[in-house]
Amino acid sequence: MRAHPTDCYCRFGAVYMICAVGIAFLDEGLFTSYAYSPTASSQAEIDGEGSQIGNDEDGDTTVFQISLVALLETLQIFGFTESKDRWGSRDPAYGSVSGSLARGGLSAAFDNRVLGFRSVCRLSYEAKGEPLCIVLEEAGVTTCCEMVTYEPEDQDEIPLQRDALALKIIMRSSWLFDAINELASTSPSRLTIAASPSAPYLVLSSNGALGSAAVEFSNDKQLLETFHVPKRTVNTYKYSLVKAASRAMDLASKVSIRGDEQGVLSLQFMIELEDGRVSFIDFRFVPLLPEEGEEDEDEDE
Repeated sequence: MRAHPTDCYCRFGAVYMICAVGIAFLDEGLFTSYAYSPTASSQAEIDGEGSQIGNDEDGDTTVFQISLVALLETLQIFGFTESKDRWGSRDPAYGSVSGSLARGGLSAAFDNRVLGFRSVCRLSYEAKGEPLCIVLEEAGVTTCCEMVTYEPEDQDEIPLQRDALALKIIMRSSWLFDAINELASTSPSRLTIAASPSAPYLVLSSNGALGSAAVEFSNDKQLLETFHVPKRTVNTYKYSLVKAASRAMDLASKVSIRGDEQGVLSLQFMIELEDGRVSFIDFRFVPLLPEEGEEDEDEDE
């Protein structure tokens, strides 16, 4: 996992098999205290290249790589238990963030009932080559951990051609969450997303060992807040990878579904915080190669 701190947010990105990537932006407002001082080498890069804060490109700030598994184990050291149901529950009694957002109440994205612990966490990184220091405190018990950092090996991004989008749709994230879970009943391996300027406008379909299923969305402003599809587009993705974004779907209030002409899919989730600020999590997926005969069928349609 790559960590990319800046003076106003911290960006974390993780890649899976070069076919899926998840990027989380943690705004400085999410932290009780946040301070960033670029090293001399980083400052020289800023002075020489110009600040690019807010862009997806690296080179303007410190970037390092750490083990995602080790980080999660460290953060769970005080007992991140029974959290699976909390994250996925649609019951408001469990602090379902989607439910809270729909009612305009407090966001539970960072609620202790969701996180599973009440500890205080401090993160610090001194300079290039230095370890990432994590200090956790709970009930008078303090645990210190130093994680080895590495030079980033690969880019943590799948390029999305923003100037050549084949589709852009904004809708409530909970509806996408429900649709993805509905398709799970067929035990699918592939998820097909078809969008068209005419009916049917947006269709999510799957085929699996237990049959096939499809969920269709009409082009209603109350359903699809934004709908921009110049021409019919059909792409297929690995279902399990998209399903892995379910937690973000459940936490978010809205999702921006974008796809470029190459078939790269971006699911950008907006998570609202209790003070009115928002945070974003972006997942990108590379499409699967069409199976024999699929292209001909799409053209016939």
